[in-house]
Amino acid sequence: MVSRRSRSPVLAILSEVETPRLTLRRMQFDDAPMLVRLMNEPSFIENIGDRGVHSIEDAHRYLREGPMAMYEKYGFGLWHTALKDGTFVGMCGLLKRDNLPDPDLGYAYLPAFWGQGIAYEAADATLVHCARKFGLKRALGVVSEGNAGSIRVLAIW
Repeated sequence: MVSRRSRSPVLAILSEVETPRLTLRRMQFDDAPMLVRLMNEPSFIENIGDRGVHSIEDAHRYLREGPMAMYEKYGFGLWHTALKDGTFVGMCGLLKRDNLPDPDLGYAYLPAFWGQGIAYEAADATLVHCARKFGLKRALGVVSEGNAGSIRVLAIW
């Protein structure tokens, strides 16, 4: 089940997607500490790369130049992904890269939440939502050759 909801006037403008277990929403500057944690996980650096997010200030820059710029330009981007109780698990969303013809499904999760179907659940909800809201007909998935977990998630489609 994918639905939109708003909890406050501020969040009403932030696209929210919900699944039975997860809430996905636009990232905010308050999410910076969680991004610093996620983006400095050894698995993130190994599979995605070092994005230079090592401090709160770095995370603010990343948010401003990355997800928030995408929201402004395309209406979508990477979303903060949390359990229904608010526990941050990672991020999932679409990215529009200049070198790709279609949006790219991107996601990263804290290792404590791997192997629970969260990546698939969030990716599926993201794609369904973006197909309905933005008319998305196709999305790409770019993954490191050795990232078996992400390959399994993308192979389901």
